[in-house]
Amino acid sequence: MLLNAHKNALCLAFSPASPVYAEVAAYLLATKNSQARPCALRLGLHRDLTAPHASLVIPAGFHLRECSAVTADRVTLEGKSTITRYVARLFGASSLYGPALDRMASIDANLDAARAAAASSLTGSHEKTTALLAKLSNPAKQGLADPAAKPMSLSIADLAVWDLARSYPKKIAAADKWVSALEAVIPELKEAVAKVEAALDTAHVLDEYRFEIAKELARITGLTAEFCFPLIENKYPKDTTTGDFSVAVPRMKLPGNPSELAKDLESKFTLPSTLKEIKATGVFLKFYMNSTYFRDRLLPRVLTQGETYGQNAGGFGKVSIVEFSSPNIAKPFHVGHLRSTIIGNFIENTLQANGWTTVTINYLGDWGKQFGLLAVGYAKYGDEKKLSVDPIRHLFEVYVKINKDATDDPAVHDEARAYFSKMEDGDVESLALWRKFVDLSIVKYRDIYGRVNVGFDVYSGESQYRATSDSTKQVGAKLRELGLLKEDQGAQVIDMNEHKLGVAIIEKRDGGLMYLSRDVAAAIERQKEYKFDNMVYVVGSQQDFHFKQLFKILELLGLPWAEKCQHVNFGMIKSKDGNLSTRKGTVVFLEDILDNVQESMLEVMKKNEAKYAQIINPVMVADVIGITAIMIQDMGARRNKDYELNFDRMLAFEGDTGPYLQYAHTRLCSIERRADFEIPNNVDLAALTEPVAIALLDVIAMYPDVVREVGVSLEPCTIVQYAFRLSHAVSNCVEALYVMNQPHEIASARLALYRAARITLGNALRALGVIPLDRM
Repeated sequence: MLLNAHKNALCLAFSPASPVYAEVAAYLLATKNSQARPCALRLGLHRDLTAPHASLVIPAGFHLRECSAVTADRVTLEGKSTITRYVARLFGASSLYGPALDRMASIDANLDAARAAAASSLTGSHEKTTALLAKLSNPAKQGLADPAAKPMSLSIADLAVWDLARSYPKKIAAADKWVSALEAVIPELKEAVAKVEAALDTAHVLDEYRFEIAKELARITGLTAEFCFPLIENKYPKDTTTGDFSVAVPRMKLPGNPSELAKDLESKFTLPSTLKEIKATGVFLKFYMNSTYFRDRLLPRVLTQGETYGQNAGGFGKVSIVEFSSPNIAKPFHVGHLRSTIIGNFIENTLQANGWTTVTINYLGDWGKQFGLLAVGYAKYGDEKKLSVDPIRHLFEVYVKINKDATDDPAVHDEARAYFSKMEDGDVESLALWRKFVDLSIVKYRDIYGRVNVGFDVYSGESQYRATSDSTKQVGAKLRELGLLKEDQGAQVIDMNEHKLGVAIIEKRDGGLMYLSRDVAAAIERQKEYKFDNMVYVVGSQQDFHFKQLFKILELLGLPWAEKCQHVNFGMIKSKDGNLSTRKGTVVFLEDILDNVQESMLEVMKKNEAKYAQIINPVMVADVIGITAIMIQDMGARRNKDYELNFDRMLAFEGDTGPYLQYAHTRLCSIERRADFEIPNNVDLAALTEPVAIALLDVIAMYPDVVREVGVSLEPCTIVQYAFRLSHAVSNCVEALYVMNQPHEIASARLALYRAARITLGNALRALGVIPLDRM
């Protein structure tokens, strides 16, 4: 979600235990006379489906359309009455909360009654709810809306009681009649119901099982469902000994022998229709799903949700800054930058799938002595024509040559420092050449990023935080005020030895700033501008110490958000003869690698002339397959591991490679293309009983859990491994269960299964930043 849209949206998260009919209805009623809604309302589900209260997140900088900000910082409200009242007042809907004092008193009394009844029902006592709803045979007498009255006045108390009646599982004739009559005359109520139920239908199917198990465990133990819910584990791969779900009884902290407790709980547990069996095995309770219910619940969900399948509302109302790629303008965009670029893109996709709003920043290395060195080299070796054709490559050639000169003649470094000092002092001619290098490089970068399916919200750079900028001056002043800066041989430093972080140089002897200083200033400016809840720096592990120093300095400055900053590191890409190098000229350009793998894939594709002829844009397809090969090799292992470029392995179509994943996806697309019918809206899935079909369903169902897991670990290899597991399950199924030449009921059910697998695999690939192909 774009930041501006994020600031113009209320985020409402709830659970089946706390449906938000009243809250959504209040929003619809309060804004119904607006030509355009003053703000959006995002609906999502709590991770814990037993959560007793809804949460309304008002993001930092929230504003109504064409109005100034309502909130400076993020605010979270809880409770039906609180949220409904806030929404009504936010939009000036005074009729909903009653402008007259006597009306307000009646509204508050009914609100209190509805709140007390709902709270009592959560504990299993329904007397108050039953008593309140029974009085709806004469709503006017209770100070509630009478659907037959003209005109009819509706308040937030009416909405709360209507919500309570709608959510109450038992039938009460007076309440049912009142609800139906009310919804018949107020269309916004039916619209609210539809929106809430659509959101409920996005619940993760495995969480629904956990929800049922947690409720029953709460009933028989006296524990709360909220406590029990996170104890319920789902393991994969499954077998008859592990069950579909399990609970370690010792974690329930009940008095007594855990093994005996497990047997006792087994005997007391009443199986809901969603489960077929419970077994006590040692200190564990094992639960086995009703596979028919599971199948019939899962597939329609996946088919309906499509590309949103697997997403959740965990990060609702929160903003994450993701800084990644960040090449140095004076140096080449080489394959070593690939890791930060694709891992950062993955993190952006993952956070968005977990409900966060992201702002991606490409923080360019566009300032420093290297520009002085480059300018000196350009005066000697520069070529305007070469610069305009391929600026990055030509500047690299100049960079290597001038570095060689500087090795032979140290005076070159003095020239470079002098040139950069002119830049720092604002020399027009020097800055014009610098700006030319930067602008031409960014144009080329955008082309390369486009090939690897990466984009940025903001292009920023170290030049914004030069020594003369207000932000860096303010940082220096604050460090001096706190007594953190000390002089050491003419330089300004911070002694952090007591934190085991050595000495951090802030300002050099000549007055030039270290990039640590610029990073401090940049972090402070970002917090002011974005009010972020999390900021991720995606930078190689060689910079671990730098970021420890940076975060400690932010902490020493007394900035409470310092703990929200996170360094996501990664290992190095190595060539066969060691690490990739820039100064020595042994660097491997990323663009060259992309071109080479594209050519290799094109040669492979041409070997199958029939398939090649069916591809509309074979060069583009070859490019995507080649890039997928590179990305999957890169992200196939844990981030912190180094790896060596291995083109033979990465380009293979067999084994766990990128091309294999694309093949699995295109194979599923082909099955759908060749089917000469559409999947019926209410497709009968009863034919899906084979073990390979159940195994594929199990893997498809895991995807939302995987998305949540990587939202915490930020490890792309988890998604890669999942995509391979899913592809293997697809392969096993496709080999055994045909669609073509089968009875219609069987063919329809299998096609639904394969479409769900294609949707899920496509979502996993997109999370990694890979473009799923439909032909290859």
